[in-house]
Amino acid sequence: MPVRVPPLVAVAIRYPNFGQRTAPCRKCFPQFIKYPPWARPTHGANAGFRRVLQLSFQTFNRSPHRLPHRQLKIPSPCTLEGVAHLLGGESLHLEFPTRTIFEGITVGLNEGDRIGIVGRNGDGKSTLMKILTGRLEPDSGRVTVRGGTRIGYLDQSDVLDDDHTVGYAIVGDTPEYEWASQARIRDVISGLVSDLPWDAQVSSLSGGQRRRVALASLLAQEWDVLMLDEPTNHLDVEAITWLAGHLKSRWSKNAGGLMVVTHDRWFLDEICTDTWEVHDRIVEPFEGGYAAYILQRVERDRQAAAAEAKRQNLMRKELAWLRRGAPARTSKPKFRIDAANALIADVPPVRDTVELKKMAVSRLGKDVVDLENVSVTYDDPSLPGGKRPVLKKVTWRIAPGERTGILGVNGAGKSTLLSLVTGDLKPTEGRVKHGKTVKISTLTQQLDELKEVENDRVSDVIGRKKRSYIADGKELSPSQMLERLGFTSAQLSTPVKDLSGGQKRRLQLMLILLDEPNVLILDEPSNDLDTDMLAAMEDLLDTWPGTLLVVSHDRYLMERVTDQQYAVIDGSFRHLPGGVDEYLALSAAGAGGSAAGSAQARAAAPTQKASTQEAEASAKPKVSGAELRAAQKESGAIERRLAKLATEQEKLSEQMSAHDASDYAGLAALGEQQQALQDEIDELEMRWLELSELLG
Repeated sequence: MPVRVPPLVAVAIRYPNFGQRTAPCRKCFPQFIKYPPWARPTHGANAGFRRVLQLSFQTFNRSPHRLPHRQLKIPSPCTLEGVAHLLGGESLHLEFPTRTIFEGITVGLNEGDRIGIVGRNGDGKSTLMKILTGRLEPDSGRVTVRGGTRIGYLDQSDVLDDDHTVGYAIVGDTPEYEWASQARIRDVISGLVSDLPWDAQVSSLSGGQRRRVALASLLAQEWDVLMLDEPTNHLDVEAITWLAGHLKSRWSKNAGGLMVVTHDRWFLDEICTDTWEVHDRIVEPFEGGYAAYILQRVERDRQAAAAEAKRQNLMRKELAWLRRGAPARTSKPKFRIDAANALIADVPPVRDTVELKKMAVSRLGKDVVDLENVSVTYDDPSLPGGKRPVLKKVTWRIAPGERTGILGVNGAGKSTLLSLVTGDLKPTEGRVKHGKTVKISTLTQQLDELKEVENDRVSDVIGRKKRSYIADGKELSPSQMLERLGFTSAQLSTPVKDLSGGQKRRLQLMLILLDEPNVLILDEPSNDLDTDMLAAMEDLLDTWPGTLLVVSHDRYLMERVTDQQYAVIDGSFRHLPGGVDEYLALSAAGAGGSAAGSAQARAAAPTQKASTQEAEASAKPKVSGAELRAAQKESGAIERRLAKLATEQEKLSEQMSAHDASDYAGLAALGEQQQALQDEIDELEMRWLELSELLG
């Protein structure tokens, strides 16, 4: 169990100069003050560089000063403020039979912290949470929790009792007049489970519904620290938006602590003030949400690459020195040999990367898939007339190279629409026309494609597809291709059934792409993938030239890989020129039905009201739908072309820098190429601005 300790006082020394990395802490504080293990650097948006020092009352009271921390006289330019420590881990070490998970890590959570935990699948994100909550004992080290701290924890596993009703699972046996009078509980019920019968048995719920009930049960209670392990799983865009708003308002600045493990990068950016990356048996802190973390990580990797280049140069010199012949080597100083061997051994670990960029795609004609006045109804004896309409008079002409994201609440009809596109479902009314050269592949949520080969080794499965592949102009074997997709050599011999969920997902996507479809449908592709693999998959999809249809609750992925978005709302198929923001505004205004509306009335922040009016205005296009779609597609193509031109321009600049300065003719030719690139960029940017005005 975690060790209960008295409350801790955090003394924060704030420095005006943000770039001052070596703060004179020991000049500002007496020598008796100790730097405890959980002291860590943090940065405030306007505060400059801060170094937080945690001091226990016992340590402070043993000092000759014996003064409350508010009375400490701190020399200028320092200021003092109190921050309460909630929980932490000191020198945590954990080993499993096959590998080490953590190696002496030290972490801390303070009052007001909202921390997002990221990292590759299997590196220990969920394990870290279990250690901090006392559900898992480390092999060494200790967990400290401030006395009286209430910790709430959402596990990835299902812990609901099948015999309970939805109502009992959320509020227990609390009388209705008590919980109904609490705004917090009413808000949670409305935001997460308003569409579920209060007296329904938990055993009758789907996996997604059970997840929402478990989350509602947790949020209905009072906690000082809340730990959420993949809270966005099975939630749609509306519910995720509501959850982000609820957490931000409930765990505001200096009020409790929040810790989240999730692969939803929009969610991380929306609620987190700090990010912890779990990798290589350590926990590395970064400031800010996901976007800020990426910027800092890029800088970290750049510095690591520079250090590695320097190490390689030293290693080459030392190897040359060691190879100067056997007689000479015997007289070489031992420390020099040891230093050379250390350089050779000090190789940084290789991070998983995915560089699958060039896949052959079957020829796709002008006609892809056309849906003309399509309607779908299902039998439902409980409704008048015995029919339940799902889609009503939908017309959609899918163009070659189109990249479309599809939004809608769970049960709105997104899967039905995709089944019409693939031909797995016949419409009740209207017709669906497929082009002659269309070859459709779907990345499903169920991993059905892998069931037939679950007992086969990964290398055998991929070896049946092709003997060789061309990637980046190089011919690669199946095993080499798998390694470039993030699989280690040991995993190539692993049976498919023993792979993790994320590994199965990557293998499934690769097998589909190697079948060379020209229309790719992704149904919740982000499931089971960590943030690194999501970024890799997005890079892969950026270069895929076929038609792409995406259904996902991951807003970040949706906006990254698609050029336009549509929504299934009340059976209709509606274009969203304003993207996901417009969809959320429409849902908040009640366009998505009573169930979605009740949740979104709280999900939409006050600042969204103004954007609602703008979105509604943009929803009434001054031009035809076909012209809007063409403009959206052209805009996306221009953005991708501009990105490529920027890369070419950078390479050309490097080429000019390295060129012989005396070769005037060569430099002039390179200058002409650079000017041509700049002219094309200027022209494309002007066209992009024109399209932006058209799209609103």
